[in-house]
Amino acid sequence: MTIAELTNDAILLLKQLIETKSFSSEEEQTAGLIEEWFKRHNVNYRRTKNNVWAINKNFDASKPTLLLNSHHDTVKPNSAYSKDPFKAIVDEGKLFGLGSNDAGGCLVSLLAVFIYFYNKTDLKYNLVIVASAEEESSGPNGLNSMLSIIPKVDVAIVGEPTLMNLAIAEKGLVVFDAKVTGTPSHAAHPNENNCIYNTIEVLQWFKDFKFEKTSEVLGDVKLTVTQIKAGKQHNAVPAEVDLVIDVRVNDKYSNREIVEILQKKSPCSSIIPRSLRLNSSSIPANHELVKAGIAIGRSTYGSPTLSDQAVLTCPSLKLGPGDSTRSHSADEFIYINEIEEGIKIYIELLNKVVTK
Repeated sequence: MTIAELTNDAILLLKQLIETKSFSSEEEQTAGLIEEWFKRHNVNYRRTKNNVWAINKNFDASKPTLLLNSHHDTVKPNSAYSKDPFKAIVDEGKLFGLGSNDAGGCLVSLLAVFIYFYNKTDLKYNLVIVASAEEESSGPNGLNSMLSIIPKVDVAIVGEPTLMNLAIAEKGLVVFDAKVTGTPSHAAHPNENNCIYNTIEVLQWFKDFKFEKTSEVLGDVKLTVTQIKAGKQHNAVPAEVDLVIDVRVNDKYSNREIVEILQKKSPCSSIIPRSLRLNSSSIPANHELVKAGIAIGRSTYGSPTLSDQAVLTCPSLKLGPGDSTRSHSADEFIYINEIEEGIKIYIELLNKVVTK
């Protein structure tokens, strides 16, 4: 098939994906659509739970392997939608619908690119593609569960909306559950140890606290208190306040170091991380993928948002059509020409790296 034919087929698939519900851990039907895509293109694919994956036809175990990955799950639509989130609507060059931008456009573009290279015999890299599940929820049955199943990966391109610029680093994430304690009492009596009042100073500490190390690519570690909960009735001072703290970690710290610093310094009664597995990720600026991208006019930057890069231990590049600021927004959309351009840029980039 020509690039134009692959592109048209990819856009048709995206419309089908939009009109098929695929909330995290509920992606059975969209996985089926992707299976049908591979069947139509005569690709020997496999499905592991709701992850659908394939390797290039002339896979050679002696060569390094490049992973192409994007996800087909979505968040749930927010209440501000004015259009049907499950209807693929094309208007003035925009394709509207839930998951169109995050990350349907990236996924179908990478699928088209995989088909373009699938039968080639002169590749320097093997290609593996994984259309993964549970990215939005960081669930246990997503890309993380595939790394022991697919061939060993040496480098990866993760499809997320980047306006087809090169996200050469991505912040990690640690979420903490913290408590501020005090003395429970009846609201009518004096209490100099009210946990809710105690929280005022704790919140100010979090607002003012700065991690020392700044990354040239990713900037500062970003710490944000995102949830607070206390009390059950109007006439009782509770014993504790629960806080949730979201920490976006640059490449100067490991997640373990972030935990050690906050557990040592924060004024909370307790502060416990939920998980340490969502690490910051990057690819060296002198990697041939990055150099090839710069050579075709793409810029580099550090991404503040989390993706499936967080579960990879190999160098990884985040790259895809669409704009991250549209993700999870009402009336989500991607421009049709962004997909067309994205497929061409992906192919141009890979031609510089994987073909002899």
